[in-house]
Amino acid sequence: MMERNDQINKVALIGTGFVGSSYAFALMNQGVANELLMIDINEKKAKGDVKDLNHGKVFAPNPMHIRFGTYKDCTDMDIVVICAGANQKPGETRLDLVEKNLNIFKTIVDQVMESGFDGIFLVATNPVDILTYATWRFSGLPKERVIGSGTILDTARFRYSLGEYFNVAPRNVHAYIIGEHGDSELPVYSSASIGTIPIKKLIERNEQYNVDDLEMIFTQTRDAAYEIIESKGATYYGIAMGLVRITNAILTNENTILTISAHLDGEYGNNHVYVGVPAVINRNGIREIIEIDLNDEEKMLFNNSVNVLKGILAPYFGS
Repeated sequence: MMERNDQINKVALIGTGFVGSSYAFALMNQGVANELLMIDINEKKAKGDVKDLNHGKVFAPNPMHIRFGTYKDCTDMDIVVICAGANQKPGETRLDLVEKNLNIFKTIVDQVMESGFDGIFLVATNPVDILTYATWRFSGLPKERVIGSGTILDTARFRYSLGEYFNVAPRNVHAYIIGEHGDSELPVYSSASIGTIPIKKLIERNEQYNVDDLEMIFTQTRDAAYEIIESKGATYYGIAMGLVRITNAILTNENTILTISAHLDGEYGNNHVYVGVPAVINRNGIREIIEIDLNDEEKMLFNNSVNVLKGILAPYFGS
């Protein structure tokens, strides 16, 4: 990775639609980066976002330099965040977007790499696991420096719902959604806990809770995006904040565990696929993947999720 001596954290955002502009807004408000480069095929829209955000700079915690640019300006960026692509429409699954967005991504990644970029790619566009794999293949970068948003939002939704159910703050809920960011994802209830108390033990101790409710909570988590899309056309605030969380973990060398889309190379008994799993994130990207002890049912569900993704990848990249 390119050595940086100026200690200025630089982020390029490609795609200033709902997710991208929400990410830029959250990034500015949290003061995470020193410079934000905004790129979009719709230059007029992107330039308008730049101006609008700059007008709010006086209220931001840090005077982040925000500017419009092109792929050629990605040369010395630390992170390139890709939010560009076709949007998921009502009734359409994330996997329905594959063909359209693979073509878009080939064009984007090729142009970024032609600039001399040698940083970290962070992918948010759906289907995120497929497009993160594609970004890795198109870019030629080490797998540790290509990251997808994975199940970071699913996990956040899951912890929120469990927090509501048990009446505790989501930050005190320790639970993961892993697998595809989509319909085949799964909850890891076998290791989920509230504080230090396993969720299933907590249910056994208190008659107001019912183990059957756990399936309902997961279903609500898995289908949340469809409900939001039906209501307002797209989801963007939650994922934008998740992307800022990953960005901050990278730029501050945080070594924090987040559920992102990472390349498996033997972990969980699988290879050659990007899929949502907990991983340690720092300045170099993915430091390591955390392997949760799954029970037999969870292993079966996870392998099924991996196979769903491999089945989508095979026609484009081989088995």
